[in-house]
Amino acid sequence: MNRLLKYRHLATVICSISLCVFLLAQCVSNETGKPPVAAAAAAPTVTRDQFAGSEACASCHQAIYATHIHTAHYLTTRPATQAAIKGSFRSGSNSFSYTGDMIVRMEKTDSGLYQAGYYRGERQIAKRFDIVVGSASKGQTYITRYHHYLFQLPVSYFSAAHKWANSPQFPAHQALFNRSITSRCLECHTTYAQKISPPAQDPEAFNTDNIIYGVDCERCHGPGAKHVTYQRQHPTDRTARFIVNPATFTRQQSLDLCILCHGGRLQKTRPSFSFVAGDTLANYFAFSRIPPPPGDIDVHGNQYGLLSASKCFRQSQMTCLTCHDTHVNERGKTTVFSQRCIACHRSGHSPVCKLLATRGAAILTNCIDCHMPLQSSHSITELLPGAVKPTAARIRSHYIAIYAPH
Repeated sequence: MNRLLKYRHLATVICSISLCVFLLAQCVSNETGKPPVAAAAAAPTVTRDQFAGSEACASCHQAIYATHIHTAHYLTTRPATQAAIKGSFRSGSNSFSYTGDMIVRMEKTDSGLYQAGYYRGERQIAKRFDIVVGSASKGQTYITRYHHYLFQLPVSYFSAAHKWANSPQFPAHQALFNRSITSRCLECHTTYAQKISPPAQDPEAFNTDNIIYGVDCERCHGPGAKHVTYQRQHPTDRTARFIVNPATFTRQQSLDLCILCHGGRLQKTRPSFSFVAGDTLANYFAFSRIPPPPGDIDVHGNQYGLLSASKCFRQSQMTCLTCHDTHVNERGKTTVFSQRCIACHRSGHSPVCKLLATRGAAILTNCIDCHMPLQSSHSITELLPGAVKPTAARIRSHYIAIYAPH
């Protein structure tokens, strides 16, 4: 009982464990073992007033904006509303039970939506849903605010089972409400967040009024306030000013933009949100561009490591954008991705897909399931109600290879 009552005083029991959630790509361990390297020069300071917000982009880029807001990137964080939260708040479907006589119930009250912890039927703690993390393609986890601090809530939602589940890597015997969120977590799940605590302070504090939710236009095109102001003042100038165009990037610049969040656990050498699209990632993080063997990489979080070990990658100039259109939600569209494979593996190109001759047009609909199969993640697992062992999220491997039949 005493152990549970201490949750009322979160500020005195905050731990420094980083957020592990469904779509937290940076939280998968692929450590380089190397110490941080010194940056060559001070990074320019990125501030909230440099951003215009993606809604400002819509006036000139309406079609792109209309499709982008449905992508997993854009939906990776947003304010918590009942419409955004996928789990049920209905009695009988709104709870998760722990092994130590603890139950967490999802409750809707006049003051908001809460996760409430009950010990032997007595309500001990209640923390509000403030931020949703995850598009729900695999699941969602949730963040609560405590003054200027952010904490992950103990119960997440697992889409494959359509159920509430214990948050990834949380203990099964008690509900923890004190796992702190770091700026590195937010760096991959928001476009901007303003840290207001000193460098050595743990946990970190944020100005939560200045969070720009989701990975939106300005995460990949750079802060756009100057661009918006200029183009509105010069509507006849068709040259985009004061904005980053990833289409002009070198291969490494393009890859660096994706590695920031899809390159495993990177050890930062400069403050979070210093890196801007088009920069050299090695000036901001200590990491190895040589990945470990594919068998040592979890399918969650280090898609670059898996891709860069593939022959397709090593024998071409492909980048992530060769296959992915980040402006459109293409999840589950195997035919679309398979046609992009065939664009390189067709007659007149090398190597040619050997099955084109025997299977013909049928192969155009699904190369993906054979050469990039869904695999169980070792790091993203969810303990479902009544289960003894956690259930692994199945995530598509980005190691493009010929897999053994199964």
